[in-house]
Amino acid sequence: MTNVGTTPTYGAPVNTLFRQRDGKMRAMGPSLTPRSRRPVRLAGDMGKQLTPRGRQRRDQLIAFATARFAERGYHDTSVAELVSGLGVGKGVFYWYFESKEQLFVEILRQAQLDLRDAQRAAIGSERDPVRRIELGIRSTLAWIDRHPDHNELIRVAAGDDRFRHHVRRGEEIALDDLSKHVKDAIVDRDLRHADPEMVAQAILGVVGRLAGTFLPGRGAPVDAVADAAVAFCLGGLLAEQHAK
Repeated sequence: MTNVGTTPTYGAPVNTLFRQRDGKMRAMGPSLTPRSRRPVRLAGDMGKQLTPRGRQRRDQLIAFATARFAERGYHDTSVAELVSGLGVGKGVFYWYFESKEQLFVEILRQAQLDLRDAQRAAIGSERDPVRRIELGIRSTLAWIDRHPDHNELIRVAAGDDRFRHHVRRGEEIALDDLSKHVKDAIVDRDLRHADPEMVAQAILGVVGRLAGTFLPGRGAPVDAVADAAVAFCLGGLLAEQHAK
């Protein structure tokens, strides 16, 4: 889910909504800059083997950059500011990342992985497709509520030509995966007149809009937001069944 107006629908976290079929996170593809039109190489493709201390330093850099990008904005945060805040030299930064842009893409990628893990843990081995949809909605909103900085960076990415590709590709994946759960629910509940893609789009839109309006920390408890999303989305999906 990402972008209802300027509201995240959540291309990067929620772009991975309910994707738990094969349990694997796939790279979202390269991002092209308007200047070079060259793909941004993923940090994992640099071929460096990191020691435990190296991974810790890299994680510290990612965590600090995430908070600073969310607070000051991507464009207003320089590499010099990042390394100064951590008390290291620029050489340390460029050992792990080729550019600020590559760092930002890595932050988005890790957010997707973390959300995927949360969704997978919530859905588990649930066999009821309607219940899977509910668990996906609830775990997604809970993750968004816990990660305000990542939430802000997804909004930024959705509005930037250099990163929009990652968001849009994520939306396509989210739609495809959620549609599969909806199809299973239609078969399981004999919902003859429901269109899987249309229902999936509606669910993504509702969850994204509610999250963008009320989360994180915008005046409503996350459980109340999740209850509203589940009631509206599943109530609509199952309306035909209840009318029989």
